[in-house]
Amino acid sequence: MTTPKQLLIQAAARNNAEWCAAMSRSHDLAGEFRAQAWAAPARTPLYYPDAVTLVPGADAAVLAARIDTTAPGASVKDSFADLDLTEAGFQVLFEAQWIHRPASAPAAASDLAWDVAGDPDTLRAWALAWDDGEGNADLFRPELLDDPATFVLAGQSPDGRVIAGGVASRSDHVVGISNVFALDGGPDAAWPVVLDAVHWLFPTLPVVGYEHTDDLAVAVRHGFEPVGPLRIWLHV
Repeated sequence: MTTPKQLLIQAAARNNAEWCAAMSRSHDLAGEFRAQAWAAPARTPLYYPDAVTLVPGADAAVLAARIDTTAPGASVKDSFADLDLTEAGFQVLFEAQWIHRPASAPAAASDLAWDVAGDPDTLRAWALAWDDGEGNADLFRPELLDDPATFVLAGQSPDGRVIAGGVASRSDHVVGISNVFALDGGPDAAWPVVLDAVHWLFPTLPVVGYEHTDDLAVAVRHGFEPVGPLRIWLHV
């Protein structure tokens, strides 16, 4: 029997796959949803997997055949940490935990104003702040603004600069959060403004995402609970 926690992990995995699909579409790359996984036939944008499993027990060989393992950097998000992709030439890059926060959980008040990026200039300012000089701000293209389920959350200083934020991805039963950042104070400074925005935008939806290492501990401090493992595999 499928437990409520297993259903929640499946909802989080589906939500994350939908976000990866939206990010890929903004780069003119169409992936495909099938019963076991979402996958893209060509290399996805930097930091984004080529496949995301949607159910436990996906067929590893079939999954590997759906992506381009000849291109450097091919990766798979093993949403249930139950695959062995070593025979297909992959090794584990890192392990993480899906996280969940009930819609009813109280959030700490933020002293930052926030907005949803609605034009290319605001998205660019957000991307430059998120990137913090690393040279990858172009990952977030204006086409992303056309996706009706994607909300780029920009926390602003009193003088209007973007200094914190994240991305909210709405699906039927949950809202997923990714790319949480703050220029000063790290995720401890970012989560209050992100959760304030999410509570205002989606008051009835539970919040999901995934984190690992120190960022997982920060998420727990802000009301999340770990609900199950996932694993990122990198082709070598």
